[in-house]
Amino acid sequence: MSVTLAVDAMGGDHGLVVTIPASTDLLAELPDLNIRLVGNADLINQALAKVSPEIKQRITVVHASEVVTMDDSIEVALRKKKDSSMRVAAQQVKDGLADGAVSAGNTGALMAISRYVLKTLDGIDRPAIAAPMPNQSGGGTTVLDLGANADCEAMHLLQFAQMADVMARAVDGIAHPTIGLLNIGEEVIKGNQVVKEAGELLRQSNLNFYGNVEGNDIFKGTTDIVVCDGFVGNVALKTTEGLAHMISDLIKEEFSRNWLTKLMALAAMPVLLRFKNRVDHRNYNGAVLLGLRGLVLKSHGSADKKAYMTALRRAYEGAKNNMVGKVAEAFKASEAFKAAEALKVTQSAQQNPEAV
Repeated sequence: MSVTLAVDAMGGDHGLVVTIPASTDLLAELPDLNIRLVGNADLINQALAKVSPEIKQRITVVHASEVVTMDDSIEVALRKKKDSSMRVAAQQVKDGLADGAVSAGNTGALMAISRYVLKTLDGIDRPAIAAPMPNQSGGGTTVLDLGANADCEAMHLLQFAQMADVMARAVDGIAHPTIGLLNIGEEVIKGNQVVKEAGELLRQSNLNFYGNVEGNDIFKGTTDIVVCDGFVGNVALKTTEGLAHMISDLIKEEFSRNWLTKLMALAAMPVLLRFKNRVDHRNYNGAVLLGLRGLVLKSHGSADKKAYMTALRRAYEGAKNNMVGKVAEAFKASEAFKAAEALKVTQSAQQNPEAV
């Protein structure tokens, strides 16, 4: 089975400079991949001028006259730029012309556009942004939500866990992924009311729930998945990125102090390179917008070619393994879905007692 991805060629900090080389290099690596490059057709064709005919025949250029910038509001992206490369890429998935879409553009705009164009799966109230963070085991801990939902209810956290469970099995090949609930302590009594209620729902579900975990457990690899609301998740993500950059800069600074430290750096180079590769955020790029009726991935806006290829490869794996279909099927058949629906009924009855 071949896979077709729609790529927002204009999105992100670098646009065509990154999206075109990343797409063509991955096409050379994966013979069953096809790509629909969405954006300014003239500029895209110019960028493809030196690409080999063998690669070009698996590329379709789809013209879009507008671009959603990083500064555009959600209203502008959704209502005023209806022919943006981001929206047209999502529409390719909606129309069945692509199995997934990838964009490095404005995160809020991408979520709003994708939700508007593709809609959410049955039983899922809110999509969530999920991405892996590197851990000590050499793999990645999938964390969600990373910014789509600043305020959540308990049932939303339950749904996030269910969706991430299916993604981990479909994309990462983990047979029985463990799930942790991010909290200020491991004890059941800790946390705010939403977290406590979510913990109870998770314990009643058929998920492989580990229990409460703390921030350091993300990097220990205590669980395969860590669930939290989008406010906490985004703060954790940005803090992690800032810390990684700081450590990298400090190491460079210390090894550059004088000729002796430079000589030590040369001797330590193999170790430093292995360390860099293990914590390199480019190896974990590509956040999935879980809960939509179509596959959409968000690349980091500042992604270089290597990082963007990682996002494209994750989208390819998700489409190849029918991740969206599996999420829909598993969620509707799960105890999590039944518990969430039961909670909805209870809340509705409490709010409208006369209707009962």
